[in-house]
Amino acid sequence: MALLFGLGYAGIIFEESLAFNKSGVGLLMAVSLWVIRSIGAPSTEVAVSELSHASAEVSEIVFFLLGAMTIVEIVDAHQGFKLVTDNITTRKPRTLLWVIGFVTFFLSSVLDNLTSTIVMVSLLRKLVPPSEYRKILGAVVVIAANAGGAWTPIGDVTTTMLWIHGQISTLQTMKDLVIPSIVSLAVPLALMSFTSEVNGKGQDAADVLATEQMAPRGKLVFSVGIGALVFVPVFKSLTGLPPYMGMLLGLGVLWILTDAIHYGESERQRLKVPQALSRIDTQGALFFLGILLSVSSLEAAGILRELANYLDSHIPNIELIASSIGVVSAIIDNVPLVAATMGMYDLTSFPRDSEFWQLVAYCAGTGGSMLIIGSAAGVAFMGMEKIDFFWYFKKVRNNID
Repeated sequence: MALLFGLGYAGIIFEESLAFNKSGVGLLMAVSLWVIRSIGAPSTEVAVSELSHASAEVSEIVFFLLGAMTIVEIVDAHQGFKLVTDNITTRKPRTLLWVIGFVTFFLSSVLDNLTSTIVMVSLLRKLVPPSEYRKILGAVVVIAANAGGAWTPIGDVTTTMLWIHGQISTLQTMKDLVIPSIVSLAVPLALMSFTSEVNGKGQDAADVLATEQMAPRGKLVFSVGIGALVFVPVFKSLTGLPPYMGMLLGLGVLWILTDAIHYGESERQRLKVPQALSRIDTQGALFFLGILLSVSSLEAAGILRELANYLDSHIPNIELIASSIGVVSAIIDNVPLVAATMGMYDLTSFPRDSEFWQLVAYCAGTGGSMLIIGSAAGVAFMGMEKIDFFWYFKKVRNNID
């Protein structure tokens, strides 16, 4: 299974050379891995049960992604993001780099890093025309989203897992990790400030913005849309239901609102949800589905558990174990890695808010920035801006190592 995963991983990396779409490779890899798992499982019933459990978890993330992308697309169709872009007055590439980085950082600490990336990449499309410079800014969004999500319990799914299971607490985590998280963003920003893309000729963003007019009631749609995104963690806290339910609630409210405010206006069909659904990146969502199902098959087969045990036996130092989790999370999903770590060590081994758990939260959250497919933020950026693996590897990785 590990070999097949490696082959599929290589197919995703070399998609441009092989002329195979990464979504197709991801889905083929996922199904193949689960077929092998069903053959190797004690019984077919066991494999089906594991697949059902994995599908439920993966579907939550995919529904969340589709809901967030649709809400952002509706706001974008109404040109609601002009309320933000009009207030970003700088047109200096280097200054804009830092502004985008820290806006994303603090947005991701409240929202999750996936939603923050979707919102900020959509904003970039309003600020900067397609160019190498916009790709650099998009990469900054990925780094900032992962860094911003690491220092609050609701900013990243792994910190949320640790928070719910009692390994970390809210205030102590924010106190311990806010400075390291800022540093993990500031250093790459400083290095990228000296790249040729940033120091080259400035982008004519003002011309792009000047051609856009906000749709009727765009401010209302923007307020409700962003409010729906921000309300998701509140909904989870109040009801205990998964975050995707809060996202679907927000989408439902926005759907009814846009139907009501554009009732009888046939020329504004593009501003309604059905048209927005036709414009979202379903290809990227299917790629995300394939990757997560593939990783879940490795988890079901015990391969990730074996990896965690190997780290435990060969790397006795807790700092190195946590750092290794960060490095490995750049290659495969950090959720099962953190879940395996939580299963290996209980609160008697490392008490609540101990250095180990804080390091795990930090390293698993920020380690995914090393490769574009190492985090949900990176995968979303990859799909939205059609970024290939090697571009990110060459342009960004050297600045965050």
